[in-house]
Amino acid sequence: MITDLDKYLFHQGTHYQSYSFLGAHYKPETKETTFSVWAPNALEVSVALDENNWTGNHFHLTRVEDSGIYTGTFKVQENTAYKYKITPQNGEPFLKADPYAFYAEKRPLTASIVRDIDYIWQDKQWMNKRKQYNHLSSPMNIYEVHLGTWKKHNAERTPEDTIDTYTDKTHFSYIEMAEKLVPYLVEMGYTHVELMPITEHPFDLSWGYQVTGYYAPTSRFGTPQDFKYFIDQCHQHNIGVILDWVPAHFCKDEHGLRMFDGTPLFEYQDMYRAEKRSWGTLTFDFGRTEVQSFLISNAIFWLTEYHIDGLRVDAVHSMTDLNFENHEDHEKIYNDEGTNEHKEAVAFIKKLNDEIHKAVPHAIMIAEDSSDITSITTPVKDGGFGFDYKWDLGFMHDTLDYFEIAPEDRQSHHNHLNFPMMYRYNEHYILPFSHDEVVHGKLSMLDKMPGDEWRKFAQYRLLYGYQLTQPGKKLNFMGSEIGMYAEWKDKEQVDWFLLDYPVHSGLHRFIKDFNKLYLREKALFEQDYSHDGFQWIDADNNEQRLLSYIRRAKDGTELIVLLNFSPEVYYDFKVGVSQPGKYRELFNSDAKQYGGSNQIISKYLFSNPNPMHGLNHSIQGKIPPLGFVIYKKVKERKNLSK
Repeated sequence: MITDLDKYLFHQGTHYQSYSFLGAHYKPETKETTFSVWAPNALEVSVALDENNWTGNHFHLTRVEDSGIYTGTFKVQENTAYKYKITPQNGEPFLKADPYAFYAEKRPLTASIVRDIDYIWQDKQWMNKRKQYNHLSSPMNIYEVHLGTWKKHNAERTPEDTIDTYTDKTHFSYIEMAEKLVPYLVEMGYTHVELMPITEHPFDLSWGYQVTGYYAPTSRFGTPQDFKYFIDQCHQHNIGVILDWVPAHFCKDEHGLRMFDGTPLFEYQDMYRAEKRSWGTLTFDFGRTEVQSFLISNAIFWLTEYHIDGLRVDAVHSMTDLNFENHEDHEKIYNDEGTNEHKEAVAFIKKLNDEIHKAVPHAIMIAEDSSDITSITTPVKDGGFGFDYKWDLGFMHDTLDYFEIAPEDRQSHHNHLNFPMMYRYNEHYILPFSHDEVVHGKLSMLDKMPGDEWRKFAQYRLLYGYQLTQPGKKLNFMGSEIGMYAEWKDKEQVDWFLLDYPVHSGLHRFIKDFNKLYLREKALFEQDYSHDGFQWIDADNNEQRLLSYIRRAKDGTELIVLLNFSPEVYYDFKVGVSQPGKYRELFNSDAKQYGGSNQIISKYLFSNPNPMHGLNHSIQGKIPPLGFVIYKKVKERKNLSK
């Protein structure tokens, strides 16, 4: 039943559970389904399904007064496919999928499916823990996954198979992902998995970023309950789940949101503002209150109904900049103040984050934002956008630009490494090496590294060590941990066969060991967003192509990090330390088991009182070629015999 309060809040843009009355809601006790859809400019709306040969006959919906909503209850069983037959003010009737459907047919079919999505969760311990969880001072090492290509079945294609039916044979299901991916995440020491969009989408190669079913997990991999099982298993194994979420735009497919009731309803009426030309999609009308209810409800739906732990909001810059695609002067449009700011989108984002943090205080909101707008991770009440984190794309670009330079030529490019620390504390950053960096001719992470095979692998270990020892949370794309030579192929699985080769299995072991060291050492994560957690030892040694710094935990425990971006071995290298005592080599990327040259130190290093690098003490060690080493002071045992 749609109440007056439902109608009022929905039209005010403040109904944040609009999925509770819109869409198809099945009642097992009566075996009836209530259908409700917002189509204010339609003359008539009915439900089309097999029973009426998709004509809509005998399943006409009634218009709810002063609402633009049509509703009706019929004897329709669960798992019935349906669409809305919409008769516009002008023109012929057409069929549309349900914007609020909880489930959909597997592409290339496009109908919605009546579905009860109840599920008995077993993740109470995780859900209770995350209420008390301070993610800013906790480890966060994210494994980004495209479910369609992490692993695939080795299936034979028959003459009867279309590309879609064959692809479906190769897919791992949500259940199989729970059985295979979750143990792998635990084994490798990741804390979170980030899923590229699993919301229903018609085209595999959009990777899920062009959505038609915002409330439906894609049926490519199973049912809504199957997806909940996958999340449940993640939580039971202490893995958080982050979902890529796409409120910036939607695809134009005929059965989707475009011209939903015969008029621009979800998109802007001004087609110049609606069109995202480079992506072939349409922009949501962020100023329309009903669209705000639709999108904010959707975010809260995933965070509550599916126990998702966080949302990574895609393409924020494309939302906030009126001229994101308008590069020529004659193309540009401006707001009433004469600037590029898309005020309606900015207001929507702030409202989104504010309401999510009220409804789900423990939710993690992440901005994928390529702009130079400030205060992205400042709370809305303090004038910011209200995100918890922002991807540091500047760090990503500067770092990869540096690593792509031959080691012998890096002296004059040292600022690529030390500059990101100039702004590191302006926001709460995640340091990402995502899928975007390994497609479209950009080369794989390994193949970006210059030189022969040994140098490539050594530098990739160095790159990973640099990322994990820098302040900020971390994200890496699937396959990078085994050293793929090929870019992500988006139709094929990760090249797991590479693990049969020692150089790749050595890298894999390195990633696993270093991930677990990261989890153990609070100095590497506890003060990511405090100046107390990081201190330069030497930021300016461009001649030797070295960086050195201290990472510090809240209890004062320090790690001494030295990174060597040259192919030289630096023997008897002196480095300043702040604390006197006995030090040991905690980790060395050049160890033999990782494929390195084994330039390690197995003995203790004793500090001396000779000041260096502005610190009162120093130690003398060895730095491996194209590698990194971490030293840690050994705790002295107290003499209990006295």
